[in-house]
Amino acid sequence: MSKPRVMTSYFKLDSAIQQQIKLAYPRGFEKFLIRFKNHKKKFVCALPYEAEDKHYMVKMTLEEANKIILEDEAYNESGILKTNFKEAYEANKSDQDEVVDIVDLDIDEVELAEEVVEV
Repeated sequence: MSKPRVMTSYFKLDSAIQQQIKLAYPRGFEKFLIRFKNHKKKFVCALPYEAEDKHYMVKMTLEEANKIILEDEAYNESGILKTNFKEAYEANKSDQDEVVDIVDLDIDEVELAEEVVEV
């Protein structure tokens, strides 16, 4: 079964997903943004992130990517994820991996604030 593709804003993401994105991109987002045409044929920039259950395309401009890192206390002044935050995020990930999900929700029920797109 293929994973759904989700395009959404960084700020609409659950904090646990934001933490996992920070772990995936500990030196910031700027260099990893990709540019492509959306379904309306307009160019957009996004940060790709693959979770266990979804492929995310996190919409952000270069300026937004830099601003997020500058304003986030988890990153130091050089734009690198601080060790104490990295360790805490990794511990959170381990805790989440141990949780058994007993509810099988339909994808339409959980995509309320996100736009699912075919890329």
